[in-house]
Amino acid sequence: MVDFKKVKAPNNTITRNPASLASKADNIYEAVAVIGKRANQISVEMKEELSRKLQEFASYADNLEEIFENREQIEISKYYERLPKPVLIATQEFVDGEIYFRTSSKEKSEANNSDGE
Repeated sequence: MVDFKKVKAPNNTITRNPASLASKADNIYEAVAVIGKRANQISVEMKEELSRKLQEFASYADNLEEIFENREQIEISKYYERLPKPVLIATQEFVDGEIYFRTSSKEKSEANNSDGE
């Protein structure tokens, strides 16, 4: 579970050097794929956490006129809107080396090489 208060990712998009991203993986495409998959995981975590917090304020009334603004609910929503986007968090984690990933093609080739010896 990601603690979104302690995330040190920038709130704005910054320009990255593709060569530096590719150096942490086999190539730039693999790096982008890893970052994309991690961003999806973070996005799901954020949505679930926000849903749990907003569930406290849910009203199950059938009449739309009974719905009213709740200041706490608005503040929670604003907090999540100010957080860095999931792809920015994932990119920062990738650059910092906090993401563990492995490729199945490497593992298969290593297994084949060790079997042949």
